[in-house]
Amino acid sequence: MNLHDLTVIDTEKIALEDLFFSDENKNALTQIIKEHQYIQELQKYNLKADNKILLHGSSGCGKTTTAKAIAQKLQKKIVIINLSTIIDARIGETSKNLKAVFDKAIREKAVLFLDEFDQIGKSRDSEDKDVAEMRRLVNTIIQLFDYFPSDSLLICATNHYDIIDSALLRRFQLRLKYDLPSQEQLEIYYDKILGQFPKHFQNIERRFGISYAEVLDYIHTTMKKQIIASLESE
Repeated sequence: MNLHDLTVIDTEKIALEDLFFSDENKNALTQIIKEHQYIQELQKYNLKADNKILLHGSSGCGKTTTAKAIAQKLQKKIVIINLSTIIDARIGETSKNLKAVFDKAIREKAVLFLDEFDQIGKSRDSEDKDVAEMRRLVNTIIQLFDYFPSDSLLICATNHYDIIDSALLRRFQLRLKYDLPSQEQLEIYYDKILGQFPKHFQNIERRFGISYAEVLDYIHTTMKKQIIASLESE
């Protein structure tokens, strides 16, 4: 595993203020960002900034985008790991890979984003056939969590909150749920995205009950069809 390739340098500018999620989630994330912005002042009072966040819920509702926006707000690098890519058939190798990832984030005081956290954080009480090996892996993760310094930030994401080990869940100071957006929220999102295109392309059928990512894909696909049809009719 080449750790150099794991550091993501995002050229896309993502402002936290532009993201769509509940006021409760926005307020909680704003608080944790401020704690890291004033971390030295807090340390004078022996107060540590919260530095472990779990984002869980529906796919395509902004968990990865949130992590990128937080890193940009804090002017930190972000190390993005899809945990399915570092899992080895040998649990010992997986633990070694994880430690290397954590060490890199700590050295660089980076934001470490672990996607599909359920791949490694599965409950030790599960009926998995390799439960003994999974217990050892979860124990390793607990140790990595416990020694993760407060000047770095760990963000994990999962679509399967219910299978995460309870001891790991307790170590997240902040656990935020991402639900599918309401029709009202999607109306605002449609207006924002469609506003980037000429008015004669904006009158499209609006679909609801889907995620922000699905809406974005739907709009882009529809726009490409309309633009190409317009060009071919000239």
